[in-house]
Amino acid sequence: MSQKLIYDNEYGARPQRLRSELQHGDSPDLWRRRAIIGLSLVGMTAMAAVSLLQTGIVKHLPDPPLDGFDSDKVNASDTAYMLGVPDGTLSLAGLAANVPLAAFGGVDRARETPMVPLVAAGKAAIEAAVAGWYFYQMPTKEKAWCGYCIVGALANVGIFALTLPEARKAIIELRGK
Repeated sequence: MSQKLIYDNEYGARPQRLRSELQHGDSPDLWRRRAIIGLSLVGMTAMAAVSLLQTGIVKHLPDPPLDGFDSDKVNASDTAYMLGVPDGTLSLAGLAANVPLAAFGGVDRARETPMVPLVAAGKAAIEAAVAGWYFYQMPTKEKAWCGYCIVGALANVGIFALTLPEARKAIIELRGK
């Protein structure tokens, strides 16, 4: 008995349509969603290095040859462990979650599933705010900079900015219902 491969899911999208839209669509929203995936992967790379240090897999992270950079000090601080788990691992997980969120739904998801862009924007707003707080902590409390953390913070801020246009469309869609 063969399984039917063409089906409508609960959102009415067929897998073939979704695949085609994600791979070949050229709308500004899809471009921004692809950029979110790219920035998430860049941020994940930086936070993977931090996570390796914070969990003892590596003992040292190299820094740029500039005064004030000490990634080991910043990532071994009490602030980095205050939640009972190393902050790099949390950031890595948050950045990883952006990938399926950005890939979820077709070209018109702000209309078809408006809650998805809103969840993505809300999540990104929280992570950008937390990244800003950590960015502030580096020079004021730790008295050192972490290049990996700067990359992660910039990725989170960029991701937040990229979620806003589609979230705006989703809000307009929900108000119209």
